[in-house]
Amino acid sequence: MDRLADIAALSSGPDDTAAIAQAIARVLKPNDVLVLGGDLGAGKTTFTKALGAELGIVEHITSPTFTLHQQYEGGRLTLHHLDVYRIDQIEEVIDLALPELFESEGAVVIEWGDTIAPALPAGYALLSFGFGDGDDDREISLLAVGPDWTARVPVLRDALADRLITDRQDA
Repeated sequence: MDRLADIAALSSGPDDTAAIAQAIARVLKPNDVLVLGGDLGAGKTTFTKALGAELGIVEHITSPTFTLHQQYEGGRLTLHHLDVYRIDQIEEVIDLALPELFESEGAVVIEWGDTIAPALPAGYALLSFGFGDGDDDREISLLAVGPDWTARVPVLRDALADRLITDRQDA
């Protein structure tokens, strides 16, 4: 059986999504990549705003849907926020200079990044955002790709213990 997620947490609103983002921000290291996928309107930009705030970024974070890339400095790490929703072909990713961003010593967040999987580095955290049962409920799952992120799963599990809805491992 394929591993579906290392962690799945329930958010009952923007404050819970922020708390999940804050826990992840606390374990971010230079050159980390977070790939955000899932349902449209399920909280990817809300998550990124809270992540940036936890990193100490005071600048207002907005969705880079039309600019494709926003860079925010002034925090513990520089935050590169990309949105590849409008990219139709993997060749268009070349214009984003992803290899340089992955080595920039900052953190890279890519909304809809699951659509450009061949261009991603060997290790990253894949976060999937989905709607829950209630109007404000969201299910946010994290799949660790690579040993560096896998090693952080126990710390994140502890930090998010009160929000976990499932905790699946390889069968």
